[in-house]
Amino acid sequence: MATVVQRVAVVGAGAAGLCAARHILAHPDRFGPPVVFELSDDIGGTWCYEERVGTKDDGRPILSSMYRNLRTNLPKEVMMFPDFPFEPQLSSFLPHQEVQTYLQRYCRSHNIRRHIRFKTTVESVKPVVMTTGGEEERTTWRVTSSDSSGCQKTETFDSVFVCSGHYSDPHIPDIPGIKNFKGQVLHSHAYRCAEPFSGQSVVVLGARASGLDISMELAKAGAQVTLSHGRPRFTFPLPAGVQQCSPLVAVGEDGRVHFQDGSLGAADVLLFCTGYNFSYQFLDGAELGLDIQEHGVAPLYRFMMPPAFPSLFFIGICKIICPFPNFDCQVSCRCGETPAGLRSISQRFEVPSCLHRSSSLWPCWTARSRYHLGLKWRTMSGENCRKKQHEESCSTTCW
Repeated sequence: MATVVQRVAVVGAGAAGLCAARHILAHPDRFGPPVVFELSDDIGGTWCYEERVGTKDDGRPILSSMYRNLRTNLPKEVMMFPDFPFEPQLSSFLPHQEVQTYLQRYCRSHNIRRHIRFKTTVESVKPVVMTTGGEEERTTWRVTSSDSSGCQKTETFDSVFVCSGHYSDPHIPDIPGIKNFKGQVLHSHAYRCAEPFSGQSVVVLGARASGLDISMELAKAGAQVTLSHGRPRFTFPLPAGVQQCSPLVAVGEDGRVHFQDGSLGAADVLLFCTGYNFSYQFLDGAELGLDIQEHGVAPLYRFMMPPAFPSLFFIGICKIICPFPNFDCQVSCRCGETPAGLRSISQRFEVPSCLHRSSSLWPCWTARSRYHLGLKWRTMSGENCRKKQHEESCSTTCW
């Protein structure tokens, strides 16, 4: 009996999308050439640096969150795709330009570019559930896209890999009175270099990797930096010009900033280093049985698949990971010679019943899923302790 070749769509041509396309192309006996939809005019996703911010001349958004002097905070030795090393002469911690060059080389090596539709917006991805003659349900996916000329097209796929990333929709928390602030307000998504802030007083909100790195850049350029955060106070020495402060909680009517410890201050700039939202405007979460919120998507089997639709894959939504190896593992974690992710769309596949939303596992699953996405959301249901044993009984299939 002839093997049915599956048609697969990939949304996004960043590192995750390139990885998905590369492994799909490696199995031509099971999968047709992928169709990769890319909103911008180049590969690389957030690694494709743009000096400009906001929008391009044609109105398309600038997606990159890179800043000019950003270097990786992971060594290249653990950052690389497992079967595709960085150039050996490069230093361990790379400028972002070298990562983009690496992704371009990966794209060329696996002949992916010809399968990418650049400047193409995915408008919607919708499941179509059909019943076959044997009364078995089969799901296909109706993908509607539009190119730069506005021409719209709707196509049908057997599976969709969502690889659109989660570092392009800035999260700015609600600060009471923020409209009273008389200076500049921006998110690190729109930050490119420190020199324009020389001589200014800057409050940086958030002290994870980007908040710390940008604070140090600003201080070197002559800015006076207040690093506002709710983490335990850093005990290592910070550069001259950087002082720590408790979280900013409000802006007064006079434009001064109010901190949690009761102190007040004046500032020229509020710079939010407060992360990014999960945003999938082309998906209807309710239709998929998913709770898509600013900081999390649940429930997802193995952090990839909606329980009701195991032919839809979210690649790379976990946060505290080594990204490129994680993408490769999600797409190609092998069972024999067939990637497990791809195997699930080339064969019949069912998510374990204990993971369906209607099960008593749902509250614990939601909280645990959010935690492992890199978030310490601790709002489980009041019965979380009693359900812990049930959660653990399913853990071998959950993870």
